[in-house]
Amino acid sequence: MPDFDLLIQLFDKAMTSKTAPHKENNEDHEVRNKKEKFLVLHNDDYHTFDYVIDALITVCEHDMIQAEQCTLLVHYKGKCDVKKGSFSYLRPMKNALIQRELKATID
Repeated sequence: MPDFDLLIQLFDKAMTSKTAPHKENNEDHEVRNKKEKFLVLHNDDYHTFDYVIDALITVCEHDMIQAEQCTLLVHYKGKCDVKKGSFSYLRPMKNALIQRELKATID
């Protein structure tokens, strides 16, 4: 059985580590960041781990490990960024998760 605390720490470190952009690309980087959104899955304390994992694999095209990690983060942290992209790219995935009665938002 995996060490969930270590898994969460590694994921948090990966999500918070950022590299500084080159100065000549700073404006392009800022424009891209304004357009990029996150599909956020929220904990609902209702659905099973297997149900959420299957939804992430089907809807977001996660592999098994990524889906399991996101599901654990949702369970222990209350939410998790499960996909990154433009609003128009994320909206169909958000709607598909909502159709599966999961709580998802685009932030």
